[in-house]
Amino acid sequence: MTSRLRFLSCLLATMLVGTTLATAADQPAAAKGEKKKIAFMAGRPSHGYGAHEHYAGCMLLADGLKNSLPNIEVEVFRNGWPQDPNAFDGADTIVMYCDGGGGHPVNQHLEQVDALADKGVGIACLHYAVEVPKGEPGDAFLDWIGGYFETDWSVNPHWTAEFTALPEHPVTRGVHPFAINDEWYYHMRFRDDMKNVTPILTDLPGPDTLRRPDGPHSGNPAVRAAVLQRKEPQHVAWASERDNGQRGFGFTGGHDHWNWGEENFRKLVLNAIAWTAHIEIPKDGLSGRRIDLADL
Repeated sequence: MTSRLRFLSCLLATMLVGTTLATAADQPAAAKGEKKKIAFMAGRPSHGYGAHEHYAGCMLLADGLKNSLPNIEVEVFRNGWPQDPNAFDGADTIVMYCDGGGGHPVNQHLEQVDALADKGVGIACLHYAVEVPKGEPGDAFLDWIGGYFETDWSVNPHWTAEFTALPEHPVTRGVHPFAINDEWYYHMRFRDDMKNVTPILTDLPGPDTLRRPDGPHSGNPAVRAAVLQRKEPQHVAWASERDNGQRGFGFTGGHDHWNWGEENFRKLVLNAIAWTAHIEIPKDGLSGRRIDLADL
């Protein structure tokens, strides 16, 4: 090889390496195969004993992830939005388990979370955390997780949902059909035509779930027509994707803390959190360790 050819070869190799490094620098940690970081935002206590146990639930899920995955960093922030402005730096997924609606902690931080989601950071919202006001917060949730609880459209009854069939999806790996009573919100507001949204848990609620008078959370003509007249099954958990690779997950259960003791209930959420961080889910799913009443 002549000196000129050697020079050109070295120059080309340097350019390729530089391009690779620049591309890698723009990717979230999960896309680069580095150690994954999952951040939980646990809301403040708001209900009686055993309900909306945000911190306890987050700690239980964090333990399950750490016991299932070898190369992972998990951090749980307590009592709402973290005081540290850099708390979510390097996170591959943010899990929100907190009270929602007008008091949702994310309402004051939409731009910050939107910037993270635009970089590919996953977002998972559990139970009341799927509810935000219609408008800018709701539109953001449609982008981040594919759907949300919209007042005067969605409803929040307690009922026993029976999940007899599960779709083939990484989130459902190792999860078997199950039935459980919870405050399963339904008739969620989803992206138009369910674009890039995959229903994960679906059932047709019974008429007892719509016996309350109409109200922002209890009933409305649209949900009554959908469930009582057209008999449309309702999606209470779903997974979403965006064109930039960002993943989201919404789960409307989680009111009752004791439900985390149901293995399929817990495994599905563990799978989903890991999936939003672009972690490969094994065929039997993530179980962590078996838990008992003392753990709960």
